[in-house]
Amino acid sequence: MDELFAAKNSPGAGSGKTVAGQSPLADRMRPRVLEDIIGQDHIVGPGRLLRRAIQADRLSSVIFYGPPGTGKTSLARVIANTTRAAFENLNAVLSGVKDIREAIDRADERFRLYSKRTILFVDEVHRWNTAQQDALLPWVENGTVILVGATTENPFFEVNRALVSRSRVFQLKSLCSGDLMETARRAAADAERGYGNWRVRFGEGALEHLVEVAGGDARSLLNALELAVETSPPSWPPPAGAEIYVSLEAAEESIQRRALLYDRDGDYHFDTISAFIKSVRGSDPDAALYWLAKMVRAGEDPSFIFRRMIILASEDVGLADPHALSVVISCAGAFDRIGFPEGNFPLAHACLYLATAPKSNTAMAFFDALKEVDREDAEVPRHLRDAGRDAESFGHGEGYVYPHAFRDHWAAQQYLPAALRGRTFYIPSTMGYEGNIREEVLRKRELQAAIVLGDGADAAGGEFLTWSAAAKGREGWFKRLESGRSGLLLSDRDAIFRLASPSRHARLLIPLANDGLLLWEGLRRCPEGLVSALVNGGAAREALLGYAAALLDEVEKPEIAVLERELLPTTGQAAEWFSSLQFDHILVREPWKRGFQNNSPQEAFSRFAELAGPLIAPGGGLSLLCSPPRLGERISRILTEECEASGELAGEMRRAEDLFFSAAGETGNGEQGADPWNWDADTLKKALEKGGFTVRFDLFEQKEERLITERDIAAWFDRKHSRWGAFISKQMGKNDFSHTEESLRRRIQKGPLVWKWKSILLQAGMNA
Repeated sequence: MDELFAAKNSPGAGSGKTVAGQSPLADRMRPRVLEDIIGQDHIVGPGRLLRRAIQADRLSSVIFYGPPGTGKTSLARVIANTTRAAFENLNAVLSGVKDIREAIDRADERFRLYSKRTILFVDEVHRWNTAQQDALLPWVENGTVILVGATTENPFFEVNRALVSRSRVFQLKSLCSGDLMETARRAAADAERGYGNWRVRFGEGALEHLVEVAGGDARSLLNALELAVETSPPSWPPPAGAEIYVSLEAAEESIQRRALLYDRDGDYHFDTISAFIKSVRGSDPDAALYWLAKMVRAGEDPSFIFRRMIILASEDVGLADPHALSVVISCAGAFDRIGFPEGNFPLAHACLYLATAPKSNTAMAFFDALKEVDREDAEVPRHLRDAGRDAESFGHGEGYVYPHAFRDHWAAQQYLPAALRGRTFYIPSTMGYEGNIREEVLRKRELQAAIVLGDGADAAGGEFLTWSAAAKGREGWFKRLESGRSGLLLSDRDAIFRLASPSRHARLLIPLANDGLLLWEGLRRCPEGLVSALVNGGAAREALLGYAAALLDEVEKPEIAVLERELLPTTGQAAEWFSSLQFDHILVREPWKRGFQNNSPQEAFSRFAELAGPLIAPGGGLSLLCSPPRLGERISRILTEECEASGELAGEMRRAEDLFFSAAGETGNGEQGADPWNWDADTLKKALEKGGFTVRFDLFEQKEERLITERDIAAWFDRKHSRWGAFISKQMGKNDFSHTEESLRRRIQKGPLVWKWKSILLQAGMNA
C-alpha cells in the first residue's frame, strides 16, 4: 500500500507550527472525548454501561484492566474532561502514602466546603503494596473519592481484594489491526497534534508493518510512527506542506519485533497454561504442542506443567482412558531422571497422549455429591452400619445383602440414605473404556431402582410406594413434579442463551419478561452491556425493579417498560424507553403461548417480524423458543404407549387428532377449529423470511413426568366446553370417545405418565 496522509485542508494551510519540542506523539494524540476513542466498543460503545455512566456523570469506582497501549489512561483523561467532579491524578510508581493522604485531604475539603466530588485516577495501581492500597480503602468506601484505577495485571490477583470488591472491573482488549490503522491515519492527518501540516506518505507495506508488529498496542504504534516520520527525509522539522516519505525499511528500523509475552508470575503465565489445558482438553495436538513449546521456551517450571497434566488426566480424560494418569506420572518420573534437553521427549509424550486420548469429565460427579452432603447430612442406613459393634443392641447391619453370595457377585439393594433414594450422581460417558462399562452400570442402576423405588417393599427400609388414591407418597410426587417444571424452565433458558451466545457487553431486549427467567440470566451474562425488557403490566415492572434495586447499582439496573398488547415496541417507543435503539440480541421464550389475540398465526408472525427488524443491530439476531400446539402431546400416543387400549381405538383417535390439527378441522359448531392450532416451524420461518430475516431452526423433543388428575380428564373430554373434546367426539363417535376416556382414567391410577412434545429453537438474523 502506498498511501498519502495530510490534513483535511490543503497542504500547509495549518498554523505552520511544528511539533518539535512538544510531548511525545502518543501523549498528544490521547482521546479528549468519548467520540475520539478508537476500539473498546464493548465497554464504551452506544448503550454500554460505562458510556452511560460517564455521560450521566454517575461514575462509581472502576478499575481498567488490559494490556499496554489499549487506552486505560486515555479513558481516564476522557472522564476528567467529561465529569463535573474534581480530578486528581497519581502514579503508583512515583506516589506513596503521603501523596495519597494529601489527595484525600484535598478531596475531603472540596466535599465539605463545596459539596464537590473528587475522582482519583491511579495509574499502575497494582504497583502499590498492601499498606498503600489499604490507606486508600476507607476513603473509597465512604465516598470521599471515586477511584479510577488502571493496571496491566489481573486486578483479582494483584489488587487488594477489598478494593476490587468496591469497584467495577472493565477489561480492555488489544486493538485490532483496523483500529490501529485508524489510529495511524488520525495521527498522520491531524494538523494540531500530529503531522497534518505535512504530507506523510507511506511506502508499500510500511504502515502495515508498523500495525502488525505493534501487536494491538496503540502507544507502541504511535511511538514507532513518530520515530519513522521524524527520521525520514527531509531533515526534521521540514517546512509546512513538505512531503515526508516513510519507506518499509524505515518502518522496520522504527519498531522491533516484540519480545515473547510471558511472565512466570503474571497474566501471561496463567493465560498460556490455560490455553495449553484447553487445547489438550479439546483434543488439538498441534495447538497443545505450540503452547507447550511457548512455556518451555519462556522457562516455565516443567514440574508445574506436569502437575497440570496430571490433574487433566483425571479431570478431563478420566475413565475414558484410565491409563492416562499412569502415562503422565511415568513421563513426569522420566523427566526427573533425565532433565533437559532430553526431557522434552517425555514432556511431548505426555502432552500428545492426553491430547489424543478420549475425553470424559465424569469425575466431576464427585462435586455434585459434595453439594448434596452440604444440603443433606443424612444418616447411614441401618443395613449399611458396622455390624461388628452394635448389631445385637441396635440391629446394625440387619438386612444387608452380601453381593458375593450371588452368581454375578452383585445384588440390587439401597446404598444411599433414604432421603437421597434414587439420586444419581455418576452418568458414564460413551467414550473409550467408560463407553464399555456404561451399559453394565446403567443396567445395574435400573435393576436397583426397580427394587428400591418400584411397587412393593423396600428390601432395606421396609417402606411401600404405591399409587392408590389415598397414597401418602402422592403429595411427594406433586412436589417432585413442581421441581421438574423448574428444571424444564431452566433447560429452556439455557437453550436460548446457548443459541444466542451473547458477549459480556451485548445489548439484550427481552419481551414477555414478567417471570424474570431470561432477564436475570441476561444481567449475569452481560454485566458490561445493556439489558432491556418488556412486561405486560405496571405491577410486574414494579416487582422486577424492586428486586433489582436491592441487588444492583443505578446504572446496572435493567431498563423495563410496560407494553400490554404487542410483543415488541416500535422504534419510537424504543427511543423513548431505552438507552439504545438497536440490540445485539432479542431473546424470547414461548411468545404465543397465550394465543394470538384474535389474529391468525400468520398475521401475528408477520407483525412480530415487522417490529423486530428495525430493533436488531447489524450482526445481531433473534433467538426464540416456542412449542406449537400442533407439535404437542397426542392422546393417541398415550393410548398406544401408556394404556391398554386396543390398536383400533388408538387408530381412531390418531385420525381424529390429525384432522383437528389440519386446516380441514372444524368444531362441532361449524367453526374453523384449526387456525390457532395449525402452525409449526415452517409457518413461522416463512413469515420471518418474508420480513427480511435469514432463519435457521431445530426441532427438539421435550418430555416430563406428569401426574394427570381426574380434573384434567374431565376438562379434556367435556363435549360442551372443550373445543378439542367437541371435535374429537364428533369424529370418533360417542362410544369410542367414552372408551378412550375410561382408558385414560384407568392409566392415571398407576401414577405419572411421560408427557412428550416438540419445541422449536429458532435463530434469525436480518439479511444484509
